[in-house]
Amino acid sequence: MTTPSADLTAPEWWRQAVVYQIYPRSFADLDGDGLGDLRGITARADYLKELGIDAVWLSPFYPSELADGGYDVADYRDVDPKLGTLDDFDEMAEALHSRGIKVVVDIVPNHSSDQHVWFQEALAAGRGSKERERYIFREGKGEDGSEPPSDWVAAFGGSAWERVEDGQWYLHLFAPEQPDWNWNHPEVRDDFLKTLRFWSDRGVDGFRVDVANLLTKDLTEPLPSQAELEALPGDGNHPIWDRDDVHEIYATWREVFNSYDPPRTAVAEAWVPSDRVPLYASPNSLGQCFNFDLLQADFDAAQFRGIVAHNVELSERSASSSTWVLSNHDVVRHPTRYGLPVPARGEDGSLPVKHGGEWLLSGGTEPELDRERGARRGHAATLFMLGLPGSTYLYQGEELGLHEVAEIPDEARQDPTFFRSPGVNVGRDGCRVPLPWTREGVAFGFGDAAPHLPQPEWMGQFSVEAEDEDPGSTLNLYRRALKLRRQWECEERLEWVETGRDDVLRFRRPNGWEIVTNFGGVDVPLADLGLTSDDVALSSVALSDVLAAESTIWIAP
Repeated sequence: MTTPSADLTAPEWWRQAVVYQIYPRSFADLDGDGLGDLRGITARADYLKELGIDAVWLSPFYPSELADGGYDVADYRDVDPKLGTLDDFDEMAEALHSRGIKVVVDIVPNHSSDQHVWFQEALAAGRGSKERERYIFREGKGEDGSEPPSDWVAAFGGSAWERVEDGQWYLHLFAPEQPDWNWNHPEVRDDFLKTLRFWSDRGVDGFRVDVANLLTKDLTEPLPSQAELEALPGDGNHPIWDRDDVHEIYATWREVFNSYDPPRTAVAEAWVPSDRVPLYASPNSLGQCFNFDLLQADFDAAQFRGIVAHNVELSERSASSSTWVLSNHDVVRHPTRYGLPVPARGEDGSLPVKHGGEWLLSGGTEPELDRERGARRGHAATLFMLGLPGSTYLYQGEELGLHEVAEIPDEARQDPTFFRSPGVNVGRDGCRVPLPWTREGVAFGFGDAAPHLPQPEWMGQFSVEAEDEDPGSTLNLYRRALKLRRQWECEERLEWVETGRDDVLRFRRPNGWEIVTNFGGVDVPLADLGLTSDDVALSSVALSDVLAAESTIWIAP
């Protein structure tokens, strides 16, 4: 494919786009209530344009009781009044579109809020009603039905079943306030098609599909135990996880997407084995699927090379493009991860997504964070990632070099993972703290009121105001990199160039640009790589005659 990221008029604009994730409640607060809003995004549209991104992905902004940061949706076709109105959404979309920025929205199809009108109808209608068939209700076990239908554990801790007043239980794979939909029900399927059309008709360019691998389920009795569930293979026939029949649903979604000109895009959030990723990225399904491998990797040359080679091959297999990401709203920010000691991995090399958790549990005191090293590695990893073929997803605030906020008092936390697993997981609030726009002020320019999550004092030095005027800041590094990237027009391929060193990776894109990263702790003379400083178009550190330790350079053709 030859679609450049800058050509946003092409039907496949998404293939090499740079997408900026906005967590709306923490981006910008224009009405001064401490909560970010859609008008705040509109007011910062010029900032986004100057940054150089191609698209914005909005985390949920729908009516919600915030049991899970907005992923408990009460109405899929409206805006939370605390964040604005549909008119505000239209104005925001127009502001972004007029600046050449596409709009992608989150769609949350596995579960709704327990405040959704259909779930409230299900509670009122009682056992055996057609209203309850839209969700997954079951009778309990034991003589009086007081035991849940199975011992399944929810993602946020505790039982995956919740009992209602008349004694039945409903399934929630996440929080109790997030009842799972019954995707065997035709009304559920039809209503989501209606939702996709609703937002597409308003000019939305694409959708990020939350936990795309969980929708379809086979709950034939007897239900397996939690241990049996975990032992079952991921072969497309698992009772609740990554079933082949989910793609029957996405085939109908694809028909809706393709009915628009240009076709609407979609990207799956699907934590599945890598050989299953192409199913979601297929042009007959959602068309693209996140890979989170770099997000889980250490700052290590061998890991990065293996991940890149594998995911480029996967994207070729699906005729899609790969997706690269280092941070998002669910994980510890990558400069913090890179500034902490390398965590222990399992025997299979696996690592929990939320590594950095022990540091968070200590309130950010143990082990000691090497902020400077984390920032240096973060810059190097970002320039490496931005040079790769495929699309790149950035998370708000990473362009400022923000670290994870660990110093959040328990009483201020919001994430259900904290409340359902006290002392085990403090949750994701630390990466969701509102952005700092100015050096000083009650909320560092986020708004005129105390923000919904507390900002530490150190945030002022990472503000847009502070970094805007500093040519060596993280913000200006991102701006320079994205400006250069937008000038590229080449196929989605790379060629590895051997460096003679295990700790230095070098690859060349078809346009002649080269990316060279030193993952090691020792400077490497540029001459050893057949280069001079005159060849360097961009560097993650101050330019010299060496490839500095833990740094990346871009070489112009």
